[in-house]
Amino acid sequence: MPSRTWWSFTTKYNVAPGQYVPAIRWHDGQSEAVMMRWGLIPSSAEGRAADTPLTVDAEGIMASPMFRSPWLEGQRCILPMSGFYAWQLTNRRYRQPHFIRLLDRSVFAVAAVWDRSVSEDDDVLESCSIICVPPNELMMRVANTDGRMPAILRRRDYQTWLRGTPVAAKATLAPYSKSGMQAYPVSPRINSIELDDPSLIRPAELA
Repeated sequence: MPSRTWWSFTTKYNVAPGQYVPAIRWHDGQSEAVMMRWGLIPSSAEGRAADTPLTVDAEGIMASPMFRSPWLEGQRCILPMSGFYAWQLTNRRYRQPHFIRLLDRSVFAVAAVWDRSVSEDDDVLESCSIICVPPNELMMRVANTDGRMPAILRRRDYQTWLRGTPVAAKATLAPYSKSGMQAYPVSPRINSIELDDPSLIRPAELA
């Protein structure tokens, strides 16, 4: 458990860009649990939410002006989640949503990077983006139009990810084993950001 807990949240089944998500980071010599806006706003933006990427490829962090500085300064965090969605393009050109979860963990950790931006009014905004890695075989089958998947961390790598050097932290980023994952189709209701209830992750009855 984090040493300091500042977060407050309820279970969500449909997180939209710009909403706040729970995150765990290493800050001021200890772990803390906070809420962060999903979609990174760099410090240079001075609080203006213009281009806020939701994800960043692990291999492209150092080449990105937006992510290079927080990465080198160790601004890494963990986003706890119970699953995520991916869309499969069918033969009928329909994008069928799937829910992906782990078989042995009801909640798992996804690697992310964060930054702090301060507006002209001194409002502090902390935000994050999920780190993505190449897909495993399951993700290639399901998300056949997107060659990425969230970087799911192994338990033994949590401390290295949060506190290690950039080189050590990057070594923890790898596609999760397909044998430990499950994917199944869900209702297209997930496509509406207005909806947020447990039925969104129930298996769909396909025609």
